[in-house]
Amino acid sequence: MNIRTSLVLASIVMTGAFATSHAGFAAEGDAAKGENVFKRCVACHSLEPGKKKPTGPNLHGVVGRQAGADPDYRYSPAMREAGEGGLIWNDENLLAYLEDPRGFVPRSKMILKLPREQDRLDVIAHMKEHGGDGSAAE
Repeated sequence: MNIRTSLVLASIVMTGAFATSHAGFAAEGDAAKGENVFKRCVACHSLEPGKKKPTGPNLHGVVGRQAGADPDYRYSPAMREAGEGGLIWNDENLLAYLEDPRGFVPRSKMILKLPREQDRLDVIAHMKEHGGDGSAAE
């Protein structure tokens, strides 16, 4: 791992640690509205357990999961390194990632941005209904 990668990973972990400890953060999303927002994501992702898409990892149970951890998907080296460096998909990290994926994890594959904070909060709420603690919700 080179020095730049180490610095990026340290920044991601520290951002997550700060956001997690930030007492004022309260992610309030509407899962029903998030289902509609998620329609932008279905070309690349699925929330159905075990369903594979060729362009993106399955997102069932993603909230609470380590980044780059779906064994059925070939992640970018940047995303694998971020996960190995401690990046967990909690509310705060998803909120930042969905706003600007390549700004949050440089050289990652995802290009779709959700610039509206409420859209991001809603889609996170929707994803939480699909194994939001990292487990498989049936």
